[in-house]
Amino acid sequence: MADPARASRLASRIKVIVAEALRTRVKDDRAEMITITDARVTNDLQHATLYYTVMAEDEETKQGAVELLWASRGVLRHEVGRQLSIRLTPTLEFTADEIPESAAHLEELLRKAREQDEQVRALREGAEPVNESPYRSDADAGEANAPGDRPTPEDR
Repeated sequence: MADPARASRLASRIKVIVAEALRTRVKDDRAEMITITDARVTNDLQHATLYYTVMAEDEETKQGAVELLWASRGVLRHEVGRQLSIRLTPTLEFTADEIPESAAHLEELLRKAREQDEQVRALREGAEPVNESPYRSDADAGEANAPGDRPTPEDR
C-alpha cells in the first residue's frame, strides 16, 4: 500500500499527463471537447479513475467524444507509463463528471429564487399598512391579557 499523499500526487500528475496527451497524441477534433476535471488513484497505485466533461451541445457529439476517449485509452495509458517512474502503470478508467450538471441546476435554482425575491420586493414597495400604524400601541397592550392570564368568560 502506498502513502495516500503519494497516491494524491500521482493522481494529479496522471491528470496532467492524460490531458496533455489528449491534446497532443490523439489526432481527432473531438478530443478538444474533452476536459479532464479530476483523477483519483487507489492506494495500491493499480487503478486510476479519471473524471471528464465533454463540452458539446448535442448528445450525439458527446457520445462520439466519449467513444474516442475509451478508444484511445491504450495510447493514454502508454503515455502515462512513459512519463511516470513507477513499477506498474495503473489502468485507466473514465467516469463522467456530474459536477457541471449539478452546478447548472443550482444556478437555475438561484435564478428562480432571485426572481421570487424581486416579486416580493415589488409587492412590498406598493403595499400600505391596514391601519395608520402597523405596530401595536400602548393602549392596545393594556387591553390584551398577560401571557400567563387565562381568558375570562367576558373575554370570550
